[in-house]
Amino acid sequence: MARDAADAGLDRELADLPAGHRWREWMRRIEAVLFASATPVPRADLARVVGQGASVELLIEDLSADLADRPYEIACAGGAWMLRTRPAYAPAIRAAADAGGQGLDLSEFDVAVLAAIAYHQPVTRDGLKEIFGKEISRDLTGRLHARGLIATGPRSPRRGAPYTFVTTGQFLAAFGLESLSDLPDREQLEDAGLAAP
Repeated sequence: MARDAADAGLDRELADLPAGHRWREWMRRIEAVLFASATPVPRADLARVVGQGASVELLIEDLSADLADRPYEIACAGGAWMLRTRPAYAPAIRAAADAGGQGLDLSEFDVAVLAAIAYHQPVTRDGLKEIFGKEISRDLTGRLHARGLIATGPRSPRRGAPYTFVTTGQFLAAFGLESLSDLPDREQLEDAGLAAP
């Protein structure tokens, strides 16, 4: 109910603007929403700020073209969009400020566990133990959970119904993936020397 009251003053259709100006205004609204959001924004949320006849996908395409010369870009992660700095500017950001709090700051083993969860999800703690040949600490999974990279998945149908782990939309965003199907397949990993044949 509160959302309806807040949205009441927003003219989505902009009928009194010429078509070209209306399109630009919708692009600016989408850019503002993406800029203000700390997480990827789904299509339904973006559709709330534009008119009925507007295609969010076409607006995103045009906005992406407008941003071609900017140090940031629109990226799709898990069916939602976000603004992110282009990788070429990462060294400048690190040099200018302590961006350590914004980075993932994961150890090599943390990344390996995260990859195992991504490829085998939903996976239990015992499943991770089988993969790595050793117990995976609750502290490690807790760190990944605290960073929003994993979440608790469905209960396993195994005895005791243990919880499983799954990756999140934040995981997709952090690694620049649109969906889990963008993960490299096993053959690609072997070719890169990152997995045993």
